[in-house]
Amino acid sequence: MGERTVTSGGEVLRELLAEGVSPWLDGLRRSLLASGTLARLVAAGEVRGATSDPGALASEVAGGSAYGQQLSHLACRSVPPAVAVQALCAYDLRSACDELRPVFAATQGLDGYVSMGLDPRPGGAARGTACAVVDAAVALHRAACRPNALVKIAATDDGLAAAGACLARGIGVHVTDVFSVRRYEQVVDVWFAGLERARGAGLDLSAIPSVVSLPVGRIDAAVDAVAGPRRRAGRASLAVARLVYRRYEEALGSARWRVLATAGARPQRVMWSVGSPVETVPRGVPYVESLVAWGTVSAMSEATLAAAGRRGRLRG
Repeated sequence: MGERTVTSGGEVLRELLAEGVSPWLDGLRRSLLASGTLARLVAAGEVRGATSDPGALASEVAGGSAYGQQLSHLACRSVPPAVAVQALCAYDLRSACDELRPVFAATQGLDGYVSMGLDPRPGGAARGTACAVVDAAVALHRAACRPNALVKIAATDDGLAAAGACLARGIGVHVTDVFSVRRYEQVVDVWFAGLERARGAGLDLSAIPSVVSLPVGRIDAAVDAVAGPRRRAGRASLAVARLVYRRYEEALGSARWRVLATAGARPQRVMWSVGSPVETVPRGVPYVESLVAWGTVSAMSEATLAAAGRRGRLRG
């Protein structure tokens, strides 16, 4: 599409939606829920989903008071750290899912999701075996008890095995940390296999959502650090994104997908994670402007959401 300067946050995000890109808030945390910020963004139509992880939660626990009351209650009950982390995550996940439930209903399950990661500490579930990851994902999903809740699982070898097992059980999955086309292809394979197992078990495939995210900023940072100053910075992720989107279209044109779609399955959406969830400097605006592809998600920090609205120019 042609380049246009946009002066209103609502306008640039509406233009993204018109191009088939759903803006999600990256960096969900308790203060955004308690202050009503998430509710206002949802009501204004500027956010169609949200994603967080215990890392973002830990940053706010250490630097603020938003979690103080719940932490005091957990401490009085001598709750172990791992259980306390899950309790904090589950509370945020439930609350955010409720805020986004109107979007989930209005879009008939296309948008309105909230994804939450597992415990990332050394020895935590996110770093465990496939069985440990599945157990933790099942526990978090059960604690959330919302149809628009997604569990984040990193695309490690164990993580991919766990993601397939979760999908087979009917648990919505957000696969993260996909840095290459080859890894994306493996994620798609796991997604297909998980849905096929769910279909064999008689589950409703329309109720098993999935998202896969590419951390485009981190891809560029890694490549630019190796390539040095002579290379034009910030181009590697765009090349990877184009190739991934091509594979996405090929997957949705396959006979394997047609069988699943006939059974009610929804496409696995590609998410462009354009920056850090806890960033205060909006580094993701160029990615928001450039990564405009039908059926995808653009996950932005609060700072990037605001900055994109002030000076966004869609040119993807």
